[in-house]
Amino acid sequence: MPNPLLNDRDVSFLLFELFEAQALCALPAFSDHSRETFAMYIDACRKVAREALYPAYRPMDEQPPRLSDGRVLVHPKMKELHRKLSELGVSNATRPAEVGGQQLPLMVAACAHAYLMAANLSAYGYVGLTTGAARLIESFGTDAQRRDYMALMYDGTWTGTMALTEPQAGSSLADVATRATPVGDGSYRIQGSKIFISGGDHDLTDNIVHMALARIDGAPPGVKGISLFLVPAQRIEDGVAVPNDTAVAGVIHKIGWRGLPSIALNFGENGDCRGYLVGEPNQGLSYMFQMMNEARLMVGLNGVSTAYVAYQEALEYAKTRPQGRGLANKGAGGQMPIIGHADVRRMLLRQKAIVEGGLALIVYASRCADLAEHAASAEQRQASALLLDLLTPVAKSFPAERGFEANALAVQIHGGYGYSSEYLPEAWLRDQKLNSIHEGTTGIQSLDLLGRKVMLHGGAALKLLLREIASAVEHARSVGVPAAQIDALAGGAETLRTLTASLLSVADSEQRLAHSVDYLDLFGTVVIGWMWLLQANAAQRAIAQGEDAFYRGKLSAAQYYLLTELPRVGTLAALIESGEDSYLRAQADSF
Repeated sequence: MPNPLLNDRDVSFLLFELFEAQALCALPAFSDHSRETFAMYIDACRKVAREALYPAYRPMDEQPPRLSDGRVLVHPKMKELHRKLSELGVSNATRPAEVGGQQLPLMVAACAHAYLMAANLSAYGYVGLTTGAARLIESFGTDAQRRDYMALMYDGTWTGTMALTEPQAGSSLADVATRATPVGDGSYRIQGSKIFISGGDHDLTDNIVHMALARIDGAPPGVKGISLFLVPAQRIEDGVAVPNDTAVAGVIHKIGWRGLPSIALNFGENGDCRGYLVGEPNQGLSYMFQMMNEARLMVGLNGVSTAYVAYQEALEYAKTRPQGRGLANKGAGGQMPIIGHADVRRMLLRQKAIVEGGLALIVYASRCADLAEHAASAEQRQASALLLDLLTPVAKSFPAERGFEANALAVQIHGGYGYSSEYLPEAWLRDQKLNSIHEGTTGIQSLDLLGRKVMLHGGAALKLLLREIASAVEHARSVGVPAAQIDALAGGAETLRTLTASLLSVADSEQRLAHSVDYLDLFGTVVIGWMWLLQANAAQRAIAQGEDAFYRGKLSAAQYYLLTELPRVGTLAALIESGEDSYLRAQADSF
């Protein structure tokens, strides 16, 4: 049977049973919607994902974009896919009606778009990047910029990118060197080089709008001197599109995400690249964080989706691949499907715990984003914003890091076939690796979490998170979740609290942050444990009304995660508090 990409029942459970998306319809922003309209959008995306995007995945992976006469040519199938995605309104799904959007909650769009990502993450990538770029113009641009550029991006006529990274700077945006020189007519002459620009050139649309970081002549050094510019491949002059002196310097040859080109891009080789300031001078990094944080949730959803589709493939293979006999049969009888072997079920249950726990976190974080902007009370908006800010590094890194493990398990379940390109798990494994690098590596996310997020506002966000976990623990005791599972999460949360307090008392920042990646791992383990306890609570309530295999599966995965993963929290905490400093002490000549 064709790969279903995601479990439809799981998506419905998360949206409508666990996190009650329908309740958002009571808010003015979503009052025109209902559970039915939410389901219609998800169904439409699911249909396009399964019938169009998924069949095109392998051809696009095998024939990546190529550079020809200075232009990047994408796979021919991509043009039809982009048309279908534009017709669905994917680019503007969550945007307000006044800018042509469908005004859907982000949590609903996330579930719908997870199908698209699972089917063909490269095809979705063009659209997802465009949404983020157009959002910057919507939020900080002028009326003319919204009219001339944003509107055509939201309707799919043009695409957009984020052009941050430079060859000499990498992730260090303080070292951005692209220059912006005032021309005198309100525009700026842009000159510099960018690299790893996803979707930075292609023949998919007539124009590509780059949201680029650059320094205005005379600007302060470091991040305080960075401004945000709209730099189109074709600039509009008197209503006419004019080439804007942007040139492809090369195409990056990637192991995964092969349907979406990543390029090196030069601005102003001939001195005629014009950029248009977005917002105020020297505020570019603060503006760009809007797109970066949204993109981190998108990368997290990519990670979940890429792991989920591989899990579905492994599950179907395990149910249909005959091999070996049960230990009790002592070699007698016919072969049984490999799902009959306990170790295969162990691997499948670990995949399930990762992908369904990770998707729950993304949906929850998306719900926080919806409430942070649209909740009725200022108190709820502030609380939701605090939780979203705190959880973003985890929502980005857990699906990428643990998702890679889940993808590796899909290969393992397929055995020798998994290691071959005739089967898809090896391709998804290649795709997944980029998610731990995209939009800030895991190391960067860990520094953001421990170095900034947990201490903001006197630790208010962490206190709020721990209260939410405590509430779930209390509810679990009332609905009959086994005590050992509840205690595992409660103990993990207390360890997180005491460890964080201990670390924040360390004055030396290098020492405090030495084990930041381990801290992120610990933090993510507790958070996903919380997601599983919430799901176990809902499953216990549902089972009280009648037996159901779906809810039994939820309880099995919750038991697995809470009893096998939460014990790691104590081990990680002991390591962090030990002050183990081997890689602080090691010098370059030690390797």
